[in-house]
Amino acid sequence: MRTVSVFPAGERAETIAALDRHLNQQHHPWTLDGNLYIDIDEEQKGCLFSDWEPDDVTVLNRAVRCQPTWAVQIDISGRIDGTAEVHQLIALLLEHGGVAIDDYSAHTWTVQEIQSGAVIDGLRFFDFRAYHERNREPGRS
Repeated sequence: MRTVSVFPAGERAETIAALDRHLNQQHHPWTLDGNLYIDIDEEQKGCLFSDWEPDDVTVLNRAVRCQPTWAVQIDISGRIDGTAEVHQLIALLLEHGGVAIDDYSAHTWTVQEIQSGAVIDGLRFFDFRAYHERNREPGRS
């Protein structure tokens, strides 16, 4: 399972309402075609930041100018590529600003960077193929 954490600008209730409107077959947690599992993670009640490196939290805090207390967590099944689906959901969640962080870099991605295909430190957003290619052990295929 691959994970993307999304920190939308605006209120938690607005984000939940948008997810309810666009993913109305199921809510809290939501699914997209049974391949993306979407939930709200909270710092006080959930696991938000519990497995993050302190430097990664610092990078996020600088990007959003505070420490967020909640995030949308998207888990992507390994059964699918998931890139198109994640990009579609990110466009919805970051429509009014905010940032997303994937499993492959510590960069805080804006929707503009994601949609333009920006490359940061040799990777695009949710670029699991390039990440794994870069980190493959020599002599293994």
